[in-house]
Amino acid sequence: MRLIGLLMLLFLFGSFHSSLVAQQLTPSSRVSLITYGPGDDDISSSFGHTEIRIVDPALGLDRDYSYGGFDYRADYFILKFLRGTLPYFLSVHNLYQVMYYYQQTNRSIREQQLVLSLSQRQKLFAALETNYLPENREYRYKFYYDNCATRPRDMIVEACGDSLSIPSRSRMTGKSYRDWMNDYLNEKPWYQLGMNLAIGWPANEQTDGWRAMYLPDQVHDQLAKATIKLANGQIVPFVQGDQTLFAAQNIFRQQVPIFLDPDVVFTILGVLIAGFTIRRYVVAGKVDRWLDRLLFGISGFLGWFLLLLWLIRDDGVTGWNPTLLYLMPLHLPLIYWATGATATARRRTLYFGSTALLAVLGIFLSKVPGSFDVVFPLTLLIRCVVNMQPVRQGYRTPARIE
Repeated sequence: MRLIGLLMLLFLFGSFHSSLVAQQLTPSSRVSLITYGPGDDDISSSFGHTEIRIVDPALGLDRDYSYGGFDYRADYFILKFLRGTLPYFLSVHNLYQVMYYYQQTNRSIREQQLVLSLSQRQKLFAALETNYLPENREYRYKFYYDNCATRPRDMIVEACGDSLSIPSRSRMTGKSYRDWMNDYLNEKPWYQLGMNLAIGWPANEQTDGWRAMYLPDQVHDQLAKATIKLANGQIVPFVQGDQTLFAAQNIFRQQVPIFLDPDVVFTILGVLIAGFTIRRYVVAGKVDRWLDRLLFGISGFLGWFLLLLWLIRDDGVTGWNPTLLYLMPLHLPLIYWATGATATARRRTLYFGSTALLAVLGIFLSKVPGSFDVVFPLTLLIRCVVNMQPVRQGYRTPARIE
């Protein structure tokens, strides 16, 4: 009986949804774009969010379509997230059901009422409802190319066709994907460092207006300058009205303490390692094997992780990563090969000389903001130079390795 009841419930829901898909909007219907501001609750909220709202008072209809849903409880969540294969899906809700959450997290809510003809509204509504069918609602999220901002943009453009003109669409912005991303991460330096280490050369591609609309704010700003041609040939602004439903309060944001800022942390670490290295070599005539194994071992471990991201992600943004020039995966295990008890001077010179060249090259090619991609390679470079020094008179360095 329970199974029969469940089947009947699913049948009724399917019938209801099918009728909704076929439902015709009335002339009093309207379409608007909802833009939520960036938040601080987690990294996924850092760039804001976009939704499409369709309202028809005559039908009692008020639905927000959001392409930002994903399931934290999904099997192998972390692996799928790293691979870029975590299914995102279209969800539908009423604006007032989520407004309290955005107000509590101090995220602005803006609504732009869009000028679409009744047939264009109907086309958009039907496309969204078709997308919301269980067999269609999931999609493969791609950070720069296919996300919760680009999907609403594409749906609106498809519904409007050639009548919609976005003047900034093909205009170069002077910024890369990486530059736009970093504008939103300046107050989250550790997130910024981690994401910049992970993404590769494709993130440096310069963007035009269309590509920049992977960000919700850009969708909002560029549609605000768009125009649309009406059936009578008249060209009017695409955005009929722009109102702020909730304005985020200007509050003091807690900054990362200066001594925990990654630039400061790695600069201090680099200075300490450089000072220790020079003192040990000049005063005691020693090159410490444990320090090389620790430093290059960690670099190799990070390198293997970044290489794995390159290989397993299918959106390409982690590919051709110049950070791997100094975070070379083969540091682990080659550092043990170059510093072992049977290692010869020639072996050390080969390893540390190659590493030094890669570190210098990485300094020039890496695009990580801040000083990490200079300070850290220079720290490795100092260890390389000391390990390649000839034997000093009175000592057995660098053979005297401890």
